[in-house]
Amino acid sequence: MSTATAAPARPGQVLADLLPASRVRDVALVVGGAVLTGLAAQLAVPVPGTPVPVTGQTFAALLVGTALGAGRGFLSLALYALAGAAGVPWFAEGASGAAAPSFGYVIGLLLAATAVGALARRGADRSPWRTAGAMLLGEAIIYAAGVPYLALATGMSASAAIAAGLTPFLIGDALKAALAMGLLPAAWKLVGRR
Repeated sequence: MSTATAAPARPGQVLADLLPASRVRDVALVVGGAVLTGLAAQLAVPVPGTPVPVTGQTFAALLVGTALGAGRGFLSLALYALAGAAGVPWFAEGASGAAAPSFGYVIGLLLAATAVGALARRGADRSPWRTAGAMLLGEAIIYAAGVPYLALATGMSASAAIAAGLTPFLIGDALKAALAMGLLPAAWKLVGRR
């Protein structure tokens, strides 16, 4: 009787590739990543003066992309976005639908998860500073989609959208990047010891 074991880490792999390969694994990872992002979105703190709360959704989406890689990360966040747009109440604060002023951030999460997943395949999640760079790039992508959408959806000027949809979140995003700096390289070190 043989048991499936994970292969040792190789260049070009992401953390999810260390699990025994199968379609069931990939489907479970994609669905699990969407659910994780939806659950993390419920960790929301309203910010006065903006319709965009501080959530755990950004951190979850970037971790999903990094851990699953670009392809599975894209599919996971596409599932999250499509299900939420169709009415599943798992956007921030139990919201759903594409009409919300913060839906542009959801689109940004999809793009960011794909980008950081591609960077992870190139080893961007294996050292603290490269991880921080990947996370900050992912956050920039989220804002590049979210802030203009916020401006269009609410009729805000560009400067008002930046003030409401970017500035209040910079410190929190720096903390999220710092957390990722510790978690992802530590996960790779743990795997390397096995």
